[in-house]
Amino acid sequence: MRILGITVPDQKRLEIGLTCLFGIGIPTARKILKQVGIDVGKKAKDLTPNEENKIRAIIEGMKIEGNLKREIAGNIKRLKDIKTYRGIRHMKRLPVRGQRTKSNSRTVRGNVRKTMASGKRKESKT
Repeated sequence: MRILGITVPDQKRLEIGLTCLFGIGIPTARKILKQVGIDVGKKAKDLTPNEENKIRAIIEGMKIEGNLKREIAGNIKRLKDIKTYRGIRHMKRLPVRGQRTKSNSRTVRGNVRKTMASGKRKESKT
């Protein structure tokens, strides 16, 4: 099954398979399946064309994939433009949501480990 150019895995349960679309998590996938009236444990390969079309119609009405990414990027750009605290944190590539930076900001800053061993340099024998 393909939705908006993305293939939903056939072997996985639908509630998990729909999460391959950016912007749909497990709770949203469950809500969609409940709205359509499909069992959560059903696999994508077992769907009828009618059920596929119902799911596709609901998902196409949502803001996902490119549109959602564009909106998120626009929100971050707006924060940077008006120079809010969060915008400045985004500019400096630091954690935005109050995490500590002394020890645990590896995900935002990259895995940079600049630690010294003992502080003494090894003397070269000449």
